[in-house]
Amino acid sequence: MKKYNEWNEVKKNISIRDTNLIFKVRDVFWLQVGQNIGFETDGKGDRFIRPVLVLRKFSKDTFLGIPLTTSKKNDIFHYEFSLSSNGKVNYANLSQIKLFDAKRIHDKLGRVSVKDFENMKIKLQKLIFE
Repeated sequence: MKKYNEWNEVKKNISIRDTNLIFKVRDVFWLQVGQNIGFETDGKGDRFIRPVLVLRKFSKDTFLGIPLTTSKKNDIFHYEFSLSSNGKVNYANLSQIKLFDAKRIHDKLGRVSVKDFENMKIKLQKLIFE
């Protein structure tokens, strides 16, 4: 059962946060992604968090992000890589890219290597434009 009422209470607190966080392309953060509709990626636990990769920074407050999962996915919609900060294999869910507000940032998890980031962008470009 979806926890929309619980997420709404958490979201109210997120919306009044001040953001003085610095984030850069290739950073991975725990974000309070929330409880979403249908097949959209949800956050987990009572804070509704999920790791998200910063794909493109638009301003000091917003960025295009890619939700991550540790569930094994070997298809055109996911890119496999390892974060050196946690040593786990992660999968970027390329079909779930979206705009995020920096107010959703909870904690920094790590940073994607330049090589993985470039390879991920190539796979994303093929997914969207081919």
